[in-house]
Order: sequence, then structure tokens, then C-alpha cells
Amino acid sequence: MGSPIPPGVPSRRLSPAPENVAVARRFVRSVLDGVAPDLVDTAELLTGELMTNVVIHARTEAEVRAWRADGRAHVRVTDQRPDRGLVPHERHPYAGSGRGLTLVEELATSHGVHSGEDRKTVWFELWPEAPAPPPSAWETVAPPGRTVTVTLNDVPYALYWAAQQHWEGLLRELFLTASCAGGTVVRPEQLAVAQDMSNVICACMTVAVEQETPDSSTLSLLVGFPADAAADVVTLGGVLDEADAAAQRESLLVLPALPQLRAFRHWLFDQIASQLSGGHPTAWTLAPGAPSTTPTELAPWDASEVEAANVPTVAADGRNRIIAVNNAAASLLGWQAHDLLGQRLTVLMPEHLRKRHVAAFTSLLLTGEPRILGRSIPVPALHRDGRLIPIRLDVQTQEAVDGRTVFVAQLIATALPAPPRAEQDGGYATRPSPGPVRLPTTTKKVTRARFDRAAPELTLFADTGRALASTLDPDEGLRRVCHVLTRQLADWCAVDLVGERGRVERVCIVHRDPRVRIPEEHFGSLPPLSGTHGVSLPRVLRGAGPLLVTDIPPRSRARSALDARQLGLVEQLGGNSAVIAPLRAQREVIGALTMVRVRDGRPFTKDDIPLIAELVRAIALGVDNARLHQYTNSNAEQLQRALLPQLPQVDHLELAARYLPSSTTAEVGGDWYDAFLLPSGDIALVIGDVSGHDLQAAVSMSTLRNMLRGIAVDRQEPPGDVLRRLDLASQTLDPQSTATCVYAVIKGDEDRGSSLHHSSAGHLPPLLTTREGDTHYLEAGSGPLIGLDAGLPCTSARDRLPPHSTLLLFTDGLIERRGESLDDAMVRLRLHTAEQAQDPLDVFCDELIIEFGADSTDDIALLALRPTP
Repeated sequence: MGSPIPPGVPSRRLSPAPENVAVARRFVRSVLDGVAPDLVDTAELLTGELMTNVVIHARTEAEVRAWRADGRAHVRVTDQRPDRGLVPHERHPYAGSGRGLTLVEELATSHGVHSGEDRKTVWFELWPEAPAPPPSAWETVAPPGRTVTVTLNDVPYALYWAAQQHWEGLLRELFLTASCAGGTVVRPEQLAVAQDMSNVICACMTVAVEQETPDSSTLSLLVGFPADAAADVVTLGGVLDEADAAAQRESLLVLPALPQLRAFRHWLFDQIASQLSGGHPTAWTLAPGAPSTTPTELAPWDASEVEAANVPTVAADGRNRIIAVNNAAASLLGWQAHDLLGQRLTVLMPEHLRKRHVAAFTSLLLTGEPRILGRSIPVPALHRDGRLIPIRLDVQTQEAVDGRTVFVAQLIATALPAPPRAEQDGGYATRPSPGPVRLPTTTKKVTRARFDRAAPELTLFADTGRALASTLDPDEGLRRVCHVLTRQLADWCAVDLVGERGRVERVCIVHRDPRVRIPEEHFGSLPPLSGTHGVSLPRVLRGAGPLLVTDIPPRSRARSALDARQLGLVEQLGGNSAVIAPLRAQREVIGALTMVRVRDGRPFTKDDIPLIAELVRAIALGVDNARLHQYTNSNAEQLQRALLPQLPQVDHLELAARYLPSSTTAEVGGDWYDAFLLPSGDIALVIGDVSGHDLQAAVSMSTLRNMLRGIAVDRQEPPGDVLRRLDLASQTLDPQSTATCVYAVIKGDEDRGSSLHHSSAGHLPPLLTTREGDTHYLEAGSGPLIGLDAGLPCTSARDRLPPHSTLLLFTDGLIERRGESLDDAMVRLRLHTAEQAQDPLDVFCDELIIEFGADSTDDIALLALRPTP
């Protein structure tokens, strides 16, 4: 209670009228005359905050006492509502309400609250010198009467705090307009009920949150509310809807709720009122039609998520200023990332779109109605050099733990090469791991036992990391991870991954005991995700968790096909507790990890959740990298093969070609082959290699191939002249690109058979192998590579092709090996083709790939021709 009140302390009784806040401040200043001026100023400020709380929340007569003793200031503010305790707020820097008690906490030497039978007193003391009294704290007052426990599943805590701050701002504005003629949109008695119910909800939620483990993007809360509060909750919801509508009409000095805040507020109040009336809980992740059920909006915003994003990403705040940007976005638009921070978002927009953007952004804030949120919009972005970059813009909102709403935009280029790749590790793209987002306040304390467990935890992280890194197959990596987990953390594990069109596949189930047989029926596609409130897996796959399950029902109580599938597995393998954790990467959930313990003496508890939360973050990152490698590798090969032609069918000539991507990289390359008919009826053969191993190399290769086709068809000149024209065109249209190439034309002669007219631009020479096994390279007609100097001459050569001989055109990936000279490699190729000279042409090519392709670190393209008179 602080220092005892001395006899004869002056006091002032004041009605709960807004003008009495100033009266209370002047009263305290007059009583504290003679105290240090800075203490008097602080006491006046804090008195105004406490009296404001009485006017808004208690709405009863207040008694203000103040006195000075030994240079110290003492103030007591008493109201007649002991049943409504104080509601301390989180210290969000962007909060528009709840700052009064925060100021008392920060500025008072000592403070507290005491509730009696008929009154409540809030007090503070200001001391000019040390030592200060022991730390004091606010007294929490439980709601009066009988309470009912309400289950709130999958509450995104950042979204809850943002919604709470907003509705408190609406109530504050309603109160301020209550005394204005025609300014009130609700009746005073409704506003009073709404204000009281808001305080009850905030106080009960604060207590529940402090009891939870803050290592998940969502919290599942058991909250005690007054049993008779359902009607008041409905009233609160109605008052806030009216206030929101007034804010949209600009009748209040507060912005209306953004869509996600409004939807969450409706869900929260509906859950409280429904369950107080006997209804069943519905998780936020399973709420029908809620716009914020995506993992993007469930997880609190964190700048590290933007930096780790694999696609160009920019984040802006409510003032339209850039607060985070990754290197991919900056590079796409010609900036350094640090140069964009703090600038208006319009710096990335062409002039003709800036006013439209400002109008749309302002409209969103003033009306709460989105136009482009969640949609993919094709627009041009402004490069720093003035060019317009066609992109698709996808904007989502996220709440930050500091109380802000953040607008996160992904910029997907639609007409330019993709931005620079992420940092390479082990030959494939990797993504940095975003740091965990911590709950701002918790009552949990670090114990000695936590430190004692550090070594086993580090071992667990190291073992799972090695298991994932030991293979690039994500399914196999997860199976190895589960073997690690069953040795150290669980009795058995299962992993489900989200595939195309949202289908969920169970990719592995691993038991601690290798003798336990798991039937095939438990693997493969799972039934569609259920919307029933009793199912944990759908909630996790929509962003909730990690979820602790300590009451596993029998299969007979299954509420859906998915339930039956899950409980059937538990029934067969056993289980008394489980943790289901989301595998989240790059702003989406890619799967779920289920860990089950069977033994009754060792169930999972809340104390296990922090470790598991950190563990699944690392596992998800590894899985996402492996899937990225697999996906990119597949796409790269498909793209490369799509750029390769169908070989023409020609009498008296056999043609065969092979393309093999690198065994150590997932990137497209510049290797290509081509064969096509010329207007004269002759056959043109091409083999080439553009420098580089990225998408730009593939684009340059495609451009070069098409230019060569056009020149060869239009100007049926000697091959050297064709290559010279190609070099000139390439240096004019793509001056940064270099390439090697062989262009050859097969001409038939009834008397002398086929002949090869050819020219080489820095490429390895073709290899001719006769049916008898004689081999030699066709080295005549060689010249400089394309892109070096278009003025240098390109010569042509002519060689006869004996019947049944084999002409091989190939790229350097076929023979070049580290530690072996090029001459030795070319000799090795000659010896091999001599041995295969009489094999069918397809067999000849396949044997080449088998012999030379196994350990190649580069792409391989080869084209073989055999005259068959």
C-alpha cells in the first residue's frame, strides 16, 4: 500500500466528469508546493493519467489525496469499483491506448493498487534520491462471481494485441465524443457496458497469455471469463461495429479496422459468447471465411523473414515507408538494400502510378476495405536507372509484436531474368534461417535445469542437421531425421508434407523399435483436411502450433476420415501424448511433424515445446532447401530440354542426340545442339555452349540458337560466313555474352557420298570415327569464339564422310575433368569411339554417356550423325 497516510492529509472528492481530470492535476500541484519542480511536474502528469482511468473505466466518484514528506511526493486516487481491477498493457510503442499505467510504471519510484470491499486505491510515490523502495507491482483482481473456462485455439498473439489496441482506441474515441452534441453513435449505457467488458476481456487474456510458453506463432489459451458475461460480450461487439462504421465515415479521429483485425475481433467475441452459452470451440485456423488463416498472417512479422525470402520482398509500415527489403528486391530494381530503408514506397513506382497508389493506400486506411490485398496484380516497377520492370505484385498484411501492421509485398518479375540466386552451399541454393520471434512478455524464468539440458539439446540439433544434410531427397532426409528423434525425443514419429493443390502426403513413419511393422495403408495421401474443431493436424497445417496433445481419444470417437486415419495409427503404435509441429518455411507451412510418446511415465509437457519449436524451425529450413534443390533441378532440366529441338528425319542419314545436366548443380546451362533442314535440302548441324550456368545463359543460348537458324536459312553461305554474321549479331544485341559453336552442313553427292562443310568458333573439333575404328578430329576451319571480335575472319573447311562412319559433335562437359589434360581427355574419347564404331548409333551415344557422364560436373550435349547409303 506504500507509505501510511499521515493524519490531516488534504483530499479532494471529484465526480467522474472529464473536466475534473484537470481539477485533480491542479489540486496535486497545489498540495506539493515546496517539492522539487521536476517531481511536481511528474506527479501532476501521473495524477492526470489515474484520474482519466477513473473517468473512463470506473465512472464513480473519486477521492484524490496528496502530501509531501521529506521532499517526497505521495499521491492516492480512490474509486468505488473494486470489482474492476487495473488492466496493465504491453508496452507497444505504436499503441494508441493503455499508456497511463505504463507511464506510472516508468516514472514512479514506487506504485501499486489496493482493493477493499467497497473501493480501490491506486497510488504512487516519487523520491528524489536513492535508495528506492523495493520494486512494486500492480495487484491483479480476478473477475467477480463464477467463471467459465473458454478455449481459444490458435490465437495469433501479435494479431490479438493489434486487435485489442484498435478496439480500445475505438472505445476511447466514443468516450471523447460522448459529451458532444450529436457526436455519440451509441447510447451511454451501452458504452459503459462495452468499456467494462473490454477491460474484463483484456485482463483475463493477459493472465492467460502470461501462463503460456512463448515459442509458437499461435497460442492455445484456456481463459476464465465471468459466467454471465455472454450478453455483455455481444454488446461490446455491437458497439465496436457501430464505432467501426463511424470511423469509416470519418466521424471519429481513429482509423477503422483493417480486414484481418475486424475478422479476428469477430471471431474472438463470437468464441467467448458462444462458449459461455454452452457452444463448442472453433480454432481461429479453422474459422470459415476468416481472411487471416494463412501462416503469413498467423506468424508475427519479423524483418529476418524478409531478408531470408527467396523472392524479391519489400515491407512497408502504415506511413508508407520501407522498413525492410531483401537483396533480391533491391537488385531487381537496381538499388542497394540499405539505401531503400526509410524511403517512401513510391520510390519504386513509375510517376504515373504514384498518385493512384497513395489514393488506394489512403483509402485502405480510411475505410478498412482492401482493393489489392491478397491479389496478384501485374504492374510496372521503377528501376533506379529509369527503366520499367514488369512485375506481379502480391501484398499481404502481418502484425508485428511491437503493435504495428506491416504490409509485405512480393515482387515477381514477369519479363526479366530472375534476381541473383541465394547464397550457394553444397552446390544448390540455400536460404538463411529467420530468427525466432519471441513473445514480448512472459512470466517464465530460465532455470538451472534448462542449462543442464543444453548439451543434449545441442547434440539433438547437430544430429538432425547431419541427417538432413546427408541427402538431397527431402523424403529420405525426413526419414533419417525421424530416426534421430526416435532415439532421443519420441517413441515414434510421422511426417506429412503439403504437395500440389494442397494435398497432404504422409511420407514417413518411424518407430523406435525396428521390429515394429507399419502397414502400407498408413502411408500416402491423407483424407481431406477437416474443419472440425477436434482435429489438430489441420490446425497445424494452417499455421498453428506446436500443439501439445495429452488426451488422445480412441478411434471410435473419430469425427472425420482424417481423424480415423490418425487415431488408427496411434491405436496400432500406441501413444499417451504427442506434439504436432508445423514445418514452416518462406511464409508458408510445408508440412507437419508428429512426435508421439507411448510410456505413461514420460509424457510430453509444455516444457518440451520451446525445444521442439526451435527444432522444427531448423528441420523445416533443411526440408525447404532440399525441396528447392529438387524443384529447381527438375525445372532446370525441363527448361533445358524444352529448348532442345526434335531431330529431323532424313533419308540416308541417321541422327541421334543426348543432353545430360550436371550431376552437381541444379542450374540451367548454355549447352545446346540443333539439326534442321535448309531450303536447299541440305542438313545443318550445330553444337554450342554459351558461357555461364544460370538462367541468363539459357536465355542467351536460346537467342543465339534462333539467330543462327535465321541466318543459316536466309543466307546459305559457307559455314564460316554464317558464324561471322552470327558473331556480329550477337555482339550487337547481347554484347556481354560469349559462346563457342560448331556450324556444319551435310551435302550429298551421288558419286562421292556425303561431305561435311563446317566451321568452328572456339569450340572443340568434331570427331570422325570410321566403321573400321579409325578416328581423327576435324580441326580445320577453326576460329575465335563468338563475342571476342566480330572483325576477325571465320574460315570454313570441307571433309568427306565415309559411309557408315560416325560424326560426333560434343560440348566440353563430355571430356573435361579436373586433374586431366585436355589432350589426354581427347585421346580417351577417340579410343572409346573406336571401340563402339560398329554399334548402332543410339547404343553409341548411350555408351558415351555411361562412360563419360557419371562424374561430370558440367552439362553435356552431344550430336551424332551416321551416313547410311
